[in-house]
Amino acid sequence: MENTPPARNPDPVPQGERGRILVVDDDPTVAEVVVGYLHRAGYAVEQAGDGPAALGRFVARRPDLVVLDLMLPAMDGFEVCRRMREHGPVPVIMLTARGDEEDRILGLETGADDYVTKPFSPRELVLRVDSVLRRARSTVPADGSGPLSGGGLTLDPAARQAHRDGQGLALTVREFDLLAFLLRHPGKVFGREELMREVWGWDFGDLSTVTVHVRRLRGKVEKDPARPRLIRTVWGVGYRLDLDADADAAAPLGGGGPR
Repeated sequence: MENTPPARNPDPVPQGERGRILVVDDDPTVAEVVVGYLHRAGYAVEQAGDGPAALGRFVARRPDLVVLDLMLPAMDGFEVCRRMREHGPVPVIMLTARGDEEDRILGLETGADDYVTKPFSPRELVLRVDSVLRRARSTVPADGSGPLSGGGLTLDPAARQAHRDGQGLALTVREFDLLAFLLRHPGKVFGREELMREVWGWDFGDLSTVTVHVRRLRGKVEKDPARPRLIRTVWGVGYRLDLDADADAAAPLGGGGPR
């Protein structure tokens, strides 16, 4: 990671103008650099060095986003993320030192909206914070469409609310955006690269991010996630939303592809 102080900026954005960030990391050097970059980007930043302290700050004053290290003393980042989610949705960017794929996938399955692998560029982290917050705060979809519905699903992009058969769905920021995108394009197959570009806004990245979010989304919208009828896998191509969940037609079989 770049551990030198950020270059002097003659026109920094006033701190707090862009939102409040909680940085949770037990490495004081990493935390100092991350906090410095976020401050200069215009964010108000609070800091915690372990899980219990992070939860205390979170409950006392809800941040707009949490930058959360995976390896923490007393309580790991997975458990901290789970407990934060019990108080309501909040965007989380998870930091992982090992870069292990299982850790990244588990972080996403826990509810993290994004992850960054150490060592990392603080500038890239600020861009990720900007991206996640921008989507979390979006009240009007880019194409200007209103409420979305089909297959027993209803989404209100302005209110960021989703329901399945009248029951509320607890979706993360990315899960909501992914479902909204698929509802705007029913019946069309999208590869993981396309979804990463259109939903995440990234031109590159780990495609397992998409796979994990599809799996988590199926767990919330499908009656039987093991046999999905809404979000279908088209083998070797990608995913398709079938609004006629009772249709017997199955996706083509054979070949490799995302699950």
